[in-house]
Amino acid sequence: MPLEMGVWRIENGEPRRLPPMTVPTEAALESLLERDPSLLGERLLVIGRQVQTPHGKRIDLLAMNGDGNLVVLELKKDRTPRDVVAQILDYGWWVSRLDRDSVIDIANTHLNVPFEAAFEEVFGTPPPDELNTGLRLTIVATELDSSSERIVNYLREFGVPVNAVFFTYLDDGDRQYLARSWLVESTEQAPSAPAQKRGKRAEWNGKDWFVSFGDGGGRSWQDARSYGFVSAGGGSWYSRTLRNLPVGARVWVHIANTGYVGVGTTLGEAVRFDEAEVQVDGQWLRLADQQLTAAYRHGNPGRPVTDDEDIDEWVVPVRWDVTLDKADAFWQSGMFANQNSACKLRQEFTLERLAERFPDGGQSE
Repeated sequence: MPLEMGVWRIENGEPRRLPPMTVPTEAALESLLERDPSLLGERLLVIGRQVQTPHGKRIDLLAMNGDGNLVVLELKKDRTPRDVVAQILDYGWWVSRLDRDSVIDIANTHLNVPFEAAFEEVFGTPPPDELNTGLRLTIVATELDSSSERIVNYLREFGVPVNAVFFTYLDDGDRQYLARSWLVESTEQAPSAPAQKRGKRAEWNGKDWFVSFGDGGGRSWQDARSYGFVSAGGGSWYSRTLRNLPVGARVWVHIANTGYVGVGTTLGEAVRFDEAEVQVDGQWLRLADQQLTAAYRHGNPGRPVTDDEDIDEWVVPVRWDVTLDKADAFWQSGMFANQNSACKLRQEFTLERLAERFPDGGQSE
């Protein structure tokens, strides 16, 4: 049974309990949740209100958490326990089967800005590659009857990720307050139900890669532009993903906290700096022999090259199609960025905007 919340105001040393008041309308509560879903106790992005389903019904509020998982919010609206629970379970069946593209289409239909930008505005990071891998179902009410409680608790025993929350309005003269109680405390909520694995992750086109270039700290983007390469090192965590780049990959280079600065095609596999060659004016030259502004060395400069290959800088030669100065780096809210030195670039939102900014990029096969 949910905890009842009481609020008292102290007047002349005496407590006076604030009386509950009639909620204006369920629609008013729905509007409050749409404007500020943190009323539920966590950051959420409301991606749609009155979301149309293919079965002729409308979901009151469809939201998403920072992990890219969906949250269905359904207001009780004076319906019987049987009706409201059946309705939210019906919505859950449909929502759990939405693939990534469908989720983004729904969001873009209801939001005033692209989904990716809205997600970053709320959570501070671009959306993950995988969306809707889990689901939560929440019944929102102004009061809960014992039948609703029994049904919800019974479903939770079988792992159904359903909970109920009710809000109480309190009157304090010219001020009103809103109090919240969960049927089951949020720390005890059932695990989010795994959604159906049907295209939850963005498909990869087999060619585009994201590369994070750490300008400074022993390497220089100006060197990379001039001599045609990307590099990473100073530890296996930094170089490991770069070594996965295949020959012929189209790489989109990003500098952290700056933006995208170049696109090109890899000409060879990753090798350690002292062995690396780059192509300059059609000739392969030893990179270490060029006039570089950065050192590309880590740890003790006097140690043998064969001492620890994980510490070394690793280099991948690249034929550039387009590069930009750092000052002209391209970035829009919602675009993909990652701490890995290299990974597959799947996000369609980012690829579309990069194609617009770098129209001559990656034309070579």
